[in-house]
Amino acid sequence: QVQLVESGGGLVHPGGSLRLSCAASGFSVDYHAIGWFRQAPGKEREGVSSISSSNETTVYADSVKGRFTISGDNAKNTVYLQMNSLKPEDTALYYCATTRPFTRATLHVSEYDYWGQGTQVTVSS
Repeated sequence: QVQLVESGGGLVHPGGSLRLSCAASGFSVDYHAIGWFRQAPGKEREGVSSISSSNETTVYADSVKGRFTISGDNAKNTVYLQMNSLKPEDTALYYCATTRPFTRATLHVSEYDYWGQGTQVTVSS
């Protein structure tokens, strides 16, 4: 069955970096968009970045452009989110999710059918 497992979260100082991983099984990331989302306490879930290998598209939220980079390793069926220049406002539970096949990269939560359990990112001095 479809499964998504996030890893790589942790505690980091402002200005630091983390790389999140989203390991997929039960489907191929070659054909499905993968998105990263985050949710801070008391706030709605928001899209951070998305990648679609089939459509060769990526998208980023304005708040992370120039700091975060999404990439995929189709051989490992894994998508990564490299996060640099982290800020306290990046603190949240980060989730990866996947869409139906051949969907363009998108930050719309409603486009995603399967979700991982999340990995916590805390940016604090």
